Amino acid sequence: MIRGMHGMLYSTDAAATRTFFRDILGFPATDVGEGWLIFDMPEADLGVHPNDAAGFHVSFYTDDIAATVANLEAKGVRFTMPVENRGFGLVTHFEAPGGLEVQLYQPFYDK
Repeated sequence: MIRGMHGMLYSTDAAATRTFFRDILGFPATDVGEGWLIFDMPEADLGVHPNDAAGFHVSFYTDDIAATVANLEAKGVRFTMPVENRGFGLVTHFEAPGGLEVQLYQPFYDK
């Protein structure tokens, strides 16, 4: 029986991305050796969207996008777009080290 999901991000600067996720986003992590951090994500869901090409996308969700954006901006996180209403929720994106852009959203549906 499947009991979880392990996601992988590929970064041009894995050490900086790991530090950002641990120190800025506050995700708890276990060092499995030589600074290789595995993050214990608090909650997850998975959606499958139609697209012309196969691929994947990672996004994080929050109950209060305004407060989360303010908290992350105070830590120096750069957002690449203003918060927008996309119908399913409020959405923005931010930069993470290693060439990553991550979506942050506040869903309108019940979580």
